[in-house]
Amino acid sequence: MAAIRSEKVESTGENSNLNAASEVEAGIRDFVRNDIAQLRRPMPSVRSDAEAALEPNTEATVNNVNSLIQRVAGTSLAEIENLISELEALRDLLHHEGQRVQREISGYAQLSQSAMKSTRMISDTVSQWKDDIRNI
Repeated sequence: MAAIRSEKVESTGENSNLNAASEVEAGIRDFVRNDIAQLRRPMPSVRSDAEAALEPNTEATVNNVNSLIQRVAGTSLAEIENLISELEALRDLLHHEGQRVQREISGYAQLSQSAMKSTRMISDTVSQWKDDIRNI
């Protein structure tokens, strides 16, 4: 029975923690909603005749800036594409050179093994000649 009571006390503690967390989350949600609501409200605009006259010039300036950005970005993109193609060519070159080096190493390993075999054969033959000379 004592175990059952302790479980009830723990579940009550957990419920109070969940309720407190829910209240904090609700407060945060309300704060964010109020903050965003203020940002969404349209700003009162009082335009003078001078600002209305500047609007076509502003559009021209924006168009000039957009075209400048496109030219600069176009040049950068072309350079990046050239760099990518050069890097791909370099990667292919390195891959082929790596394969060539592996073939060369394999050839040297085979040559070394052949030289070792030849040296053993010569050594065996010379030792047989020495034995034959001693026996005579």
